[in-house]
Amino acid sequence: MADHQYPNAPGFHPGSPETSREAAASVAPAAANRSNLALRFVRERAPVGATSDEVASRYEWERYSSRPRLAELHKRGLIVDSGRRREGASGRKQVVWVVPEYGPAPTDGVQLDLLAMA
Repeated sequence: MADHQYPNAPGFHPGSPETSREAAASVAPAAANRSNLALRFVRERAPVGATSDEVASRYEWERYSSRPRLAELHKRGLIVDSGRRREGASGRKQVVWVVPEYGPAPTDGVQLDLLAMA
């Protein structure tokens, strides 16, 4: 059985009106398709990664429509913030998303403590 809760599907806030729940349910199939396409594009871009505007441009989506899909993918651990930024269409810097294998190396507290002591 599929998980119908965010980040596995479009969500709504607890206590939202019935129309919010209906809207989330009605866009779920399209959102799942877009999430799959966004993930495919980020994977194809390997270490170069992709911004939300680049994903939207690739599939000729409205710029704002790729952001929720990327947020879902990030919450699910399928993509990570590369630590890099690129300028988007608005002129503002955007996160460059990559699949985890191309993301920054994880740091742990022990290594950070040793560096601080040096």
